[in-house]
Amino acid sequence: MFDKILIANRGEIACRVIKTAKRMGIKTVAVYSDADRDALHVAMADEAVHIGPAAAAQSYLDIDKIVAACKQTGAQAVHPGYGFLSEREAFPKALAAAGIVFIGPNPGAIAAMGDKIESKKAAAAAKVSTVPGFLGVIENPHQAVKIADEIGYPVMIKASAGGGGKGMRIAYSADEVAEGFARAKSEAASSFGDDRVFIEKFITDPRHIEIQVLGDKHGNVIYLGERECSIQRRNQKVIEEAPSPLLDEATRRLMGEQAVALAKAVGYDSAGTVEFVAGQDKSFFFLEMNTRLQVEHPVTEMITGIDLVEEMIRVAAGERLRLKQADVKLNGWSVESRIYAEDPVRNFLPSTGRLVTYRPPQEGGQGGVSVRNDTGVYEGGEISIYYDPMIAKLVTHAPTREKAIAAQAKALDAFAIEGIRHNIPFLSALMQHPRWQSGKLSTGFIAEEFPQGFKAPAPQGEIARRIVAVGAAIDHLFNERKRQVSGQMRPASAVKFDRERVVMLGTERHDVVIEDIDGGITVLIDGQAWPVSSSWKPGEPVWTGEVGGEIIAVQVRPILNGVSLAHAGASAEVRVYTHREAELVALMPAKIEADTGKKLLCPMPGLVKAVNVKVGQEVKAGEPLCIVEAMKMENVLRAERDATISKIHAKEGDSLAVDAIIMEFA
Repeated sequence: MFDKILIANRGEIACRVIKTAKRMGIKTVAVYSDADRDALHVAMADEAVHIGPAAAAQSYLDIDKIVAACKQTGAQAVHPGYGFLSEREAFPKALAAAGIVFIGPNPGAIAAMGDKIESKKAAAAAKVSTVPGFLGVIENPHQAVKIADEIGYPVMIKASAGGGGKGMRIAYSADEVAEGFARAKSEAASSFGDDRVFIEKFITDPRHIEIQVLGDKHGNVIYLGERECSIQRRNQKVIEEAPSPLLDEATRRLMGEQAVALAKAVGYDSAGTVEFVAGQDKSFFFLEMNTRLQVEHPVTEMITGIDLVEEMIRVAAGERLRLKQADVKLNGWSVESRIYAEDPVRNFLPSTGRLVTYRPPQEGGQGGVSVRNDTGVYEGGEISIYYDPMIAKLVTHAPTREKAIAAQAKALDAFAIEGIRHNIPFLSALMQHPRWQSGKLSTGFIAEEFPQGFKAPAPQGEIARRIVAVGAAIDHLFNERKRQVSGQMRPASAVKFDRERVVMLGTERHDVVIEDIDGGITVLIDGQAWPVSSSWKPGEPVWTGEVGGEIIAVQVRPILNGVSLAHAGASAEVRVYTHREAELVALMPAKIEADTGKKLLCPMPGLVKAVNVKVGQEVKAGEPLCIVEAMKMENVLRAERDATISKIHAKEGDSLAVDAIIMEFA
């Protein structure tokens, strides 16, 4: 076994590998760029080596620097994590030449399966059913359009060396193919250093289901069940679960055996994932193979009890697999939410800045339910523009899918993040969505269910009453504290608070009565009593307590004259008044928002890649105005209506802050 390994990655996956290595008694070496000097993975490792500037091409993608770091520290092996160099055939070859072990598959398997074009060819040769498409390298937009016309729309344009949703576009017309081809090539070049793309038929109403395989260097390969990854946005997975609510045991076995056969055909000898596109009728087609550890590997670990990172390390050290196929048992259900630094109400555009508050829910198990949080950040740390916007992966495990979803919803409610925008409100809303809860999924789920984008829903029904009760309880606590302030003109005992209150959820009025009981209060809402008890103290970002006999968590953020509360995917500004105060507030004039309709504002911090228009140019609704890059994704900003460009404030190469004015319209 190795004494010391280097992790050629950053963020949560680097921290994840370090945890297992430490448990195995193996020393760890981190590498870091200028932007990651104070990163969590650097602090967790036994040693750390600086490898260059923030740009990935000059640091995490520089093979020579990684090899030099190994030699400098005496690391015997390298774990690549996912992304960066994890699927580059040249990397394990360079390590081998330097006498360093690659904790991953052999270069031949990477060449055969890591390259998306070559993997399709290998699968076809092995008589595996594949999605119709063109497997050659496409040279220009004209050729791309011609191929797409022959395949039939819609088509998927994909980076050959891609992953994580980068370098992928769906096109429904020739015009979209031409533009998507350019964007996919550009993203692929900047993210992977390889701008090759290919085109395949896009299956409508598909599900994304993948099989986890594990092989050793002695010819043994097993599969560890499947993961359902159909909840995606812009081809990037958002929520994953294991097992899949679609599959039965027979289909699971067929997919698993096909994945194992394919892995054996290319001599696969590590952890890897064979991805399939599946129809609602349980038909399935080989999509691609990822020759690395997947982002969503924790859900497989939770239902199998197998540490995939440990198995990868043991296999790389030459050990035989410790399990046979018959030993693999699936236990319960696991759900994972990817928590990103992005603003869901601004079309999920990236958000950067300081994590002023970062308080994840408590990890561990209780009552058959487990919570796990894989992360690479910490409170006070910074989310930069240079890398993937992932903050954490929140994972829950329970005996059933229903209980795993309920546990995930509660854990999301208890996850406090401030300082940047994040997608927890969206994830919380998804957990409450009837279609998600029923398991009727497809890769088009988010586009179909949120066609106008996401806006946090207003509280309804029981959720609204819980928020009313918590808002009343918080206000009651504040009132009690006010009476304890010393030096008041009247003694605290002489004051009797008005127990009849008005709780405003935004503009919605709720009349309540507050009564003291042992251990808390009771809030009467529409004649129904809601007992409330909590040890919450002002200033804490999450209110945790019991409402109506159920333990819940509620996000709390102070606002003017009240609090903003979020729970179970819904949020509202909550203000509590006496009846007289409510009458007076109703007479206050409404604030009029400033008109920004004649300006194009930068929706996120980013780099201007291109400005597509000139002053005086007339544009039609839908025409591209400029391209802004953030966190390795290129975002095309389009005209919302017909207009004439009157001023342009930004130029190519400018770094812009959120809401910076890019251009103005006449």
